[in-house]
Amino acid sequence: MKLFLREQRPLIFIYLAQLLIVTLIYWLDGYRNMSVSIYACLISGSLLLGYLIFRFIANRSFYKRLEQPYASPEPLQREFSGEPSQTPLAEALQQVLQTQFRHYTTDLHNYKHRIESHIQFINQWAHQMKTPISVIHLILQKKDDPDSTAIGDELDRLKKGLDLVLYTARLDTFERDFCVETLQLEQIVRSAASEQKRLFIRRRIFPSIDVDPALTITSDEKWLSFVLSQLITNAIRYTPNERGTLFFTGYRQSEEVILELRDEGIGIPESDLPRVFDPYFTGENGRRFQESTGMGLYLVQQICSKLGHGLHIESVVGEGTTVRITFHNA
Repeated sequence: MKLFLREQRPLIFIYLAQLLIVTLIYWLDGYRNMSVSIYACLISGSLLLGYLIFRFIANRSFYKRLEQPYASPEPLQREFSGEPSQTPLAEALQQVLQTQFRHYTTDLHNYKHRIESHIQFINQWAHQMKTPISVIHLILQKKDDPDSTAIGDELDRLKKGLDLVLYTARLDTFERDFCVETLQLEQIVRSAASEQKRLFIRRRIFPSIDVDPALTITSDEKWLSFVLSQLITNAIRYTPNERGTLFFTGYRQSEEVILELRDEGIGIPESDLPRVFDPYFTGENGRRFQESTGMGLYLVQQICSKLGHGLHIESVVGEGTTVRITFHNA
């Protein structure tokens, strides 16, 4: 109703101005019968009112759609396929909107198909690359010279890069690839730390695990292992002093289970802390360590959010960083 009145406001103003001018002309011509003038104005006003009522009833559905736009395509599509409009302007506009909506849905489906094809290609490529990496690892196990050790370290970095690409591609289809189950927190932590043993040995950093074996959580083992792998890699990468310690502490607090990872690294500047979970943000430390991609903590935050886990990070420059994962309803 408000939109209709705003649209008809110029017509009403022009009508009143015209009525006033006509009455003034008759008055200047010597016609002084006000009762007849008022009667004529009432009749003319009734005709205008009838016209406005007819226009409003004829375009009621049209104005209703314009005053209450929909945010999602489904109800919008229902509106486009509803009853036809009763005026040429509303019908023409509805046809334009229907045409534009068809183009929109066609483009949307094309883009969706392209994205799904791209994700499928990335998944296949990452899996194919893992096979030669595993074969090279098996070959290197028979050798113990410095060159083979260096190649093994680089293969570990390559494997982590492939995992990062693979999990990034799968993030948009997370709902299709997760399985919630009850897990032993200590077992998950030890398994994740064991997978990074070459990195621990190379950087001479000792993992200290203090997790009650009785603690259980509800999560997805594969995605949670990837989260822990990213956090461990970051902690070791930003601990330049050798013979440091990475502390894993698990405990129950009220109805929640909390896992803390605390390193003795260089810490994160306070100005960078609010943005550490932003994609591609490397910060001051990332500029000093060129291996940083800015995607690790972003993926960790996204995965924890999708799994329903809380994530909090604290850091003091020169002392270290503490990452806290909260498992609700554990």
